[in-house]
Amino acid sequence: MKKMQIFEPAMCCSTGLCGVSVDLELLRISTLLSALEKNGIQVERYNLSGSPQEFVKNKAINDYIKKKGAEGLPAVVIDDEIVITGRYPSNDEFVKLLNIPDTYIRRKTVRARASKVTIKKSGGCGCSDGGCC
Repeated sequence: MKKMQIFEPAMCCSTGLCGVSVDLELLRISTLLSALEKNGIQVERYNLSGSPQEFVKNKAINDYIKKKGAEGLPAVVIDDEIVITGRYPSNDEFVKLLNIPDTYIRRKTVRARASKVTIKKSGGCGCSDGGCC
């Protein structure tokens, strides 16, 4: 099994799905990663503000940030090698990179879920405790 890690820029929450404006790309990634997890596929996801030590521990990412800065994120690592920078993988790329059946990502479910999103406004950035993460 291939090991995938996604290194993301600093966000106020672990998924970036907080506040009154939801980034549809982050919603797609969160939904897709949830579908993968249900199929036994683990993808490690780190954001710079929540897990800075992971950026330091990973030599490839550490070197990349020294050269490109945080503006070059997100970066996708497969088995300790950076394979995508500056964007998230497409659904097809997830299938190819992880060498999994495309049924694992259930494309119809991902699209259907995205259309049913309801945003509840709370104080702060939308995190569960009402404050910003």
